[in-house]
Amino acid sequence: MTGPRDLPRSLTHPRPAHLVLRGGTVFSGWAVGAEVVIEGEVVFNTSMTGYQEMLTDPSYHGQILTLTTSHVGQVGVNPEDAESNRIWARALIVQDLDFEPSSWRSDGGAEAWLSERGLAVGWGFDTRSIVRHVRTAGAVPGILVTDGTAPEELIGRAAEARGTDGIDLAREVACTEAYDWNEGPWASPSHPLERGPDTDRPAVAVVDFGVKRSILRRLVGEGFAVRVVPPGVTVDELCGGRYAGVLLSNGPGDPAAVGGAADLISRLIGEIPILGICMGCQLLGLALGGRTVKLPFGHHGGNHPVRDLSSGRVLVTSQNHNYVVEESSLPREVEVTHINLTDGTLEGLALPRAGVEAVQFHPEASPGPNDSLGLFTRFAERCREAAS
Repeated sequence: MTGPRDLPRSLTHPRPAHLVLRGGTVFSGWAVGAEVVIEGEVVFNTSMTGYQEMLTDPSYHGQILTLTTSHVGQVGVNPEDAESNRIWARALIVQDLDFEPSSWRSDGGAEAWLSERGLAVGWGFDTRSIVRHVRTAGAVPGILVTDGTAPEELIGRAAEARGTDGIDLAREVACTEAYDWNEGPWASPSHPLERGPDTDRPAVAVVDFGVKRSILRRLVGEGFAVRVVPPGVTVDELCGGRYAGVLLSNGPGDPAAVGGAADLISRLIGEIPILGICMGCQLLGLALGGRTVKLPFGHHGGNHPVRDLSSGRVLVTSQNHNYVVEESSLPREVEVTHINLTDGTLEGLALPRAGVEAVQFHPEASPGPNDSLGLFTRFAERCREAAS
């Protein structure tokens, strides 16, 4: 059992928290927020900031998120950085939680925001030890306990905890009714983004498997009229002439478990330009006849190097996924466009004759670098060309 770090002076009546992993390892710290016993798959993210974006990203549904950065909460929270209308991560574990925000964009403190939304937060944890364990054991299920239950009582339950394999989590986070999205990317008041006229804006359909709002904002910024549709949408609805292109969104969990998605996508290929992002890339791989496999501990962070094979350029990318398309399983006509320079896994694929492109990383970032924003521009060009 690993003990908590020194207690910050700001808390005079601390509550203990424990992370009990499948296999019996226990880490300890302090708790704020909800008093619960909560299960989830433990993953870690290496981004230096962006905790609000991560927690509200539907792709973290089913997971206990551990952040490797030393301080969390220092920039507070604000409405513009939310990636959905709620927190999706099961719980949060950090080394240090700052209670007083210091950012001009802040609309409140992170601790109050987390507590109001009922999230269990473990802090004062030795996050380096947690990361070392996950890197060795893989993405392991665990239990965060913040209600005073003794961790010894949960060893047996942790042994039976499930991860995300074989579970269609996308259906749990996706919309059930279509809606329009009109907000563009956030910009500094001193450097506002210019937006073109609202007339003659080609329509794009975003198939929602757990879409981030920053993806929708980027599409608006590229001049699209954006319509978000549920994963149960039909081919006829998408290819009836209303849309210039289709974007397949990110989402949580096992892509092979998302019922009906691969069949829908296989029928779209060649009928309309397609861009896939993260889970959208995995689902495209399945639709093209490939296989998806689970990575040992996934890619989660804003500093992952990816090589663009067409130009040789190295992109620093934002990533958040546990599964990946197995390159050797793809048909010969599928072009591999991007490769991860850390482990050699597939990061992009294309079928140029059909107007199909997909990337495993997040070109919209949020959080992360903007090296790959050009993918949205390229998608817009394909859509306009196909519509002309």
